[in-house]
Amino acid sequence: MTSPADVPHLTPNQINALVVLMVEARRLTNVELKELAGFTLTGKDNTKLVDLGLVDTDRTHRPFAHELTDEGWRVARQLHTAAPPKQGGSTTRSLFVVLSNLHRSLDRLRVSHGDFFKQTEATAPATREPGHEAPAPTATATTGAPAAAPVSAVEVEALVRSAYRDLATAPGAWVGLADVRDRLADTDRAALDAALRAMVGREDVRIIPVANTKSLTARDRAAAVRIGNEDNHALAIGPA
Repeated sequence: MTSPADVPHLTPNQINALVVLMVEARRLTNVELKELAGFTLTGKDNTKLVDLGLVDTDRTHRPFAHELTDEGWRVARQLHTAAPPKQGGSTTRSLFVVLSNLHRSLDRLRVSHGDFFKQTEATAPATREPGHEAPAPTATATTGAPAAAPVSAVEVEALVRSAYRDLATAPGAWVGLADVRDRLADTDRAALDAALRAMVGREDVRIIPVANTKSLTARDRAAAVRIGNEDNHALAIGPA
């Protein structure tokens, strides 16, 4: 459980910025923030969130654009564990009640905040994750002979489901993605990640982060799949 000490003291406007950036799950310009929520992220509020490592602000062109960092996602998910700032009044207190109940509900459903709020564009090929290489060319560099035909998304999903059935103690049981990747070591990493992201939309599939990050091993972290600006480590297929 995250303690209030893990959430920095923030002003109501800073809290509002984190919440809006979380629920939109995308980069927002100040114009978009103004249109959506009636405020912009500038001055001291912007500086503090950037200095705390919670927000990444692109100042290369105007209007400035903002996006949550990994740490920003963590703090946004845990805002409700701290006391709301007094200067926020009843509005901020009500927001914290909503955040607390949202966290409780998502925890019960085993759905991550990143998955819940993700934009559909997150699975588009144009949003390739950093460090995920493009698929190999279809011909070898030395012989020019065609390489093996790429495995289709449907086939990769079938492989994931088969690996899950082998590993799970029962339908709906949690299985570490590290174990799934070991079973599918010959499957292209980018293709496997794309299949996992697509599977999140299936009614019987849940992919979540491990709440206690201190329990994660280097193997768990390396096997995580990035969904909605969040690393996810466990897979369940079947009834909850």
